[in-house]
Amino acid sequence: MDIVIPIITLIVGLVGGFFIGVFYLRKQLEKMQNDPQMLQKMAKQMGYNMNGKQMQRAQQMMKNQPMPGKGQGRKRKS
Repeated sequence: MDIVIPIITLIVGLVGGFFIGVFYLRKQLEKMQNDPQMLQKMAKQMGYNMNGKQMQRAQQMMKNQPMPGKGQGRKRKS
């Protein structure tokens, strides 16, 4: 029993942390779609300098891309 409880606690913590991380990341991406300054900041951190037209195109691409886990399953090839 002294070994089982820490292992179960570790597994529960890892699973919980994963889902909290996914939730946080999804919220950040949703915020970024609506906030051009946040998108510009991320682009600069990655080494890109985007002009206004490129910013609009990037926002449009993010809005058109479905969020994973929002009822969008993988499409099967038939």
